This record gives sequence, C-alpha cells and structure tokens, in this order.
Amino acid sequence: MRTSRPPKSRHSSPNHSSGHSPGHPPGHSSSGRPQDGQRHRHGGGDRPAPEGAASREAHRSPRRHGRSSGRGAGPYWIAGIHASQAVLENPHRTVHRILLSAEAQEDFVKRLSVPLPAVAERAERAQFTALLGADTVHQGVAVLVEPLEATDLEDALERPGPVLVLDQVTDPRNVGAILRSAAAFGAACVVMQDRHAPEESAALAKAASGALEIVPMVRVVNLARCIDTLKQHDIWTIGLDAGGGRLDGGSLGGRRAALVLGSEGDGLRRLTREGCDEIAGLFMPGTMESLNVSVAAAIGLYELVRAG
Repeated sequence: MRTSRPPKSRHSSPNHSSGHSPGHPPGHSSSGRPQDGQRHRHGGGDRPAPEGAASREAHRSPRRHGRSSGRGAGPYWIAGIHASQAVLENPHRTVHRILLSAEAQEDFVKRLSVPLPAVAERAERAQFTALLGADTVHQGVAVLVEPLEATDLEDALERPGPVLVLDQVTDPRNVGAILRSAAAFGAACVVMQDRHAPEESAALAKAASGALEIVPMVRVVNLARCIDTLKQHDIWTIGLDAGGGRLDGGSLGGRRAALVLGSEGDGLRRLTREGCDEIAGLFMPGTMESLNVSVAAAIGLYELVRAG
C-alpha cells in the first residue's frame, strides 16, 4: 500500500487417546472433521493464573470474535506451537481434535497454562501430512477448531487502545500479520468488511501467531458507517495514505485514534478516504514510495502508541 513517502521538502503428562488409530480415530471422518457430538468446548481449567495476570485481564482476555457462520465457514486446522497454544488457552474456542507428535508432546504440554483436553491424540508425521498438507509447518502440533464467534463493534470498542480498520485488505497472511501487530501494540480490535476480506483460516491464524485469540476481528457491512460510529465514540480516524501530512502520534494529545488502511494494491477507496478525519503518511526518507500493508500497520500503530 502507498503510505506516503513524502517529497524531500515534506514528510505446552497429557491425557491423550492412545487407543485411537493414527488414521481415523473414533468419531471422525476420513476428512479429519468431527462427526456430530464430538465437539469439545474447553475452558480454562483449575490451574491458578500466573502472577500479574489479573492486571492484564481487561486487555489480554480472549474474546468472542471472528465469524462462526456465513459464506461456508467451517472447521479448519491451526498448526504450530504458538498458534495452537493460544487456541487451547482461549476458553471461547470450540476444539474438535488435537494432534501431537511424540517429539513435541512433552514440551507443548509444559507450555500450556490449562490442562490438555481429552480430545488430544498422538499422531505420526504421515497423519500430519495427510490432514495439513506436505508444505505446512506444524512443529508436531495441530488443532481442529471452529471459527470464533462474532463480536459487535460496540462491544469491541469497550477495550482500550487504538483501532485498526482495513479497507478491502484481502490477503489472509497480511491480515494475520496485522493482527499480530495489533496484539503487540495493544489495539482494541481490527475491523474489516464482511465482503472483500479473508475468512478466518489456517493461513491467517498461522500469520497471526496466536493473536487471533487475543484481538477481536470485527466484520461490518458498510465501512463508511463504521467510520461514522468510531467518530461518535470520539475516536479520531486517520487514513494512512499518500497525500497528507506526516503521521504524528504525539500530536493527538492522548486522544484515541483509529488507523484506516487500504488494500495491498489500490490503497484507500475514495469514500473511505473522504470519511476519515485526517489523511497521513509514514515518514520514509529513503527511496521506496510504499510498504506492505502489514508493515505499514505495525509502524503506524507504533507511532500512535509511542507517546503512551
């Protein structure tokens, strides 16, 4: 996306089901999807929260977000240690299956702050490949989950921090990376259109590296109305695009802000751009005129929160 390079004169011992065959455990079809009655809605267990967790609860508690229905959304595999750990520690996730390799099992269980659910099973490399594909980097851990439930924008705005609004950003890896930055910089939520935006998926979850369980992903029908709603909540909306001044978090004087980012190729659409309170770009004194949207989001978020 163009982020306004200004002219030079301006700006995880498990209780796994050892009796299951590696191919198709009871209650599961050959596709890896659970049959009816096999879903496991897990909670946080009885282990006490680590010291200091209460003070972070308001911001780090997993939330109900994403979308659980519509446009064919259904169970999908999340692979990798960090993303799988975050899933199992989110009490709002519906988990169908957990695959663990012999090599990864002990260390992964030690990482978890909750008991390993009973749906966990030992899996060989061939099973991981059959269910996830040969190119998936799984680190010996994979979880079959339902997409997260939807969060209303008004509920998401009860969380502190800046807001990210994505105008037709369609690459799931970019959205995942943006979610990761949003978690790192304490964003309240990431908002995107119901259409022209990726479904919650394995690729998105992998790129988010656990942030999908932390930062609410809000979907709206009309982005212009969403921006109006943000303004009604006294949130200053900044379109990150060429043609404006330099983004300066210090100039906000502590006012809450939303960063609006355009698509990977075309940037902000006209109506989205016109609806923002301000258009601003990143200070880039080098020779490149644009950045990947996920990189721009990370730098923009840093600029918004650095004054703290």
